[in-house]
Amino acid sequence: MGYKREILDNGVRTVCETVPSTRAVSIGVWIERGSRDEDAGTAGVTHLLEHLVFKGTKTRSAYDISLELERLGGELNAFTTRETTCFHALVLSEHWEIALELLADIVTNMQITPKDFDNEKAVVLQEIASYEDMVDEKIYDLFFESCYSGQAVGREITGSIDTVTNMKLSDVKKYYEHYSNGKSIIVSAAGDIDPREFNDKVRKLFAKKKKKAVRLKRPTARWTSRLQLIDKETEQVQFLLGFPAPSFKNIDRYKALLFNTILGGGMTSILYQAVREKRGLVYQISSSQITMIDSGMIVIQAGAESAQLQKLTELVLKELKKIKRSGFTEKKIEEAKTQLIGSLILGSEDVESRMNSLGTNEMLFGRYRPIEETVAEIKKLDAKTVNRWMKKSLNLKRFCALLYGPKVKEHESWLREAINVRK
Repeated sequence: MGYKREILDNGVRTVCETVPSTRAVSIGVWIERGSRDEDAGTAGVTHLLEHLVFKGTKTRSAYDISLELERLGGELNAFTTRETTCFHALVLSEHWEIALELLADIVTNMQITPKDFDNEKAVVLQEIASYEDMVDEKIYDLFFESCYSGQAVGREITGSIDTVTNMKLSDVKKYYEHYSNGKSIIVSAAGDIDPREFNDKVRKLFAKKKKKAVRLKRPTARWTSRLQLIDKETEQVQFLLGFPAPSFKNIDRYKALLFNTILGGGMTSILYQAVREKRGLVYQISSSQITMIDSGMIVIQAGAESAQLQKLTELVLKELKKIKRSGFTEKKIEEAKTQLIGSLILGSEDVESRMNSLGTNEMLFGRYRPIEETVAEIKKLDAKTVNRWMKKSLNLKRFCALLYGPKVKEHESWLREAINVRK
């Protein structure tokens, strides 16, 4: 019981952790392929493939796949990111073998007809079109395109209308053949489950997968300072301002995590208090830390009336410069550590969160990293350490910014000067 990690002869990695306080089990099959690994001509193929595996296998129809866990009260889903794809299930502990068998089947035995392919392409095209109305998601896709301009990592995960429309079934099948070979697969599980039994079952279900995996040709992500202005008829102007931060593999990410928590991580954060509570310039403002294998950023997001945009920008820049110049007090750092640790521990109580953590850590570090290790790294930090990092590494001269809303191009001149981004 407890935790067990194993590498099968064909390269498939299994990681499993027992969580005795629950009756649930979460299982994920991870593929180390994401949208940044695609060619420009087939952008969106990973996401399309994520859809297609649910259309049928050699032994199951699309209806059978949906019914298998739904009849048990369980859940089956998937997601694609820029760096990985995950097919995952949540079930009661007595049903974990059924869930694992189903996940193995859809990942390794996809069987798709031309008709199903065309139908699902149409569904994905509708999904892409729907994002035009989902402003909160659309602006981050556009922001990535700006920050990583001209790079695969900056493209939309779904691909574009053109690339998906022109996608052929042969393109998907070719990608699929390389997509799920042994070395690219991680199977993770957390919950009321015996790791030895789980690993034995994975070994049987994935034994036939070939070991060889196509080597990833993944260029290092390069940050771009850029201003993008997109005129749209919306109620408010969406304002995004970002700057480089440590990658997921960089130990400094914990310092950046504390910085982000204090900057815009809640209602007591510096930006929320200064911009909303004291001056009423916006309804909502926050910051978030986004990390990838080789790059990262901190992004400030707010929605504002056009007339308040310049005041908002000036105030945000003023607070950032003040933070870098004066640093944080020990009291502020300790408060942020308590907030962050509490949030992390509460999150780890969820078996799906644990399963995700197991898969992610195996992919990035090749080992088990318990929540206690992360907590210990955060506890080690103090004001002196975080302030030193900010003065040395916090680059406020490499901004990337996006304005999305009505008549935003009217703001270009003063905004370029404010954030020092040339044309």
